[in-house]
Amino acid sequence: MTTASQDEGRRRKLIVFLPLVIFLALAALFFFRLGAGDPATVPSALIGRPAPATILPPLAGLERDGKPMPGIAPDLFPGKVTLVNIWASWCGPCREEAPLLDQLAQDRRIQIVGINYKDLPDNARRFLSRYGNPFTAVGTDSSGRTGIEWGVYGVPETFIVGRDGRIAFKLVGPVTPANLETSMKPAIEKALASAPSF
Repeated sequence: MTTASQDEGRRRKLIVFLPLVIFLALAALFFFRLGAGDPATVPSALIGRPAPATILPPLAGLERDGKPMPGIAPDLFPGKVTLVNIWASWCGPCREEAPLLDQLAQDRRIQIVGINYKDLPDNARRFLSRYGNPFTAVGTDSSGRTGIEWGVYGVPETFIVGRDGRIAFKLVGPVTPANLETSMKPAIEKALASAPSF
């Protein structure tokens, strides 16, 4: 009798603790996967595919050398290696990455295109005036629809589009000195070395 009641007590304890054990196992798996690799370089379903056919109006009132800066159109991409940076004036990390984007803009082999995400034009212009404007074109995505087409998780995000118009690389989060050297520059060089295949 005592053995049967002891077995029953063990089964009840097992049933009570089983959900906790399963939860802890799943949590451990989640944290292990989260820590694997660079969290900023998130695999994207768009890698290797043509960049979305993006048509965005220019940022109203934004000028360079007294001329209005253009918005974004699909003909910007073919034949050039392009960094597409999704940014906003309200984004703190966008301020931190601004000097590094200015540094990248010195490389005349590439062009940097900005998508201003869910922002007000006055705020966006003030941001570029204060932190620098590395872009050759800036399109406004006030609704966030273009961000969805590009698979954006949040701002900032940066894509490298090869001369063939295909997405070669995606960086989630700000460009930092570390990922600039370890991820971005190698991806840019690889894109520059690839011959366009139209």
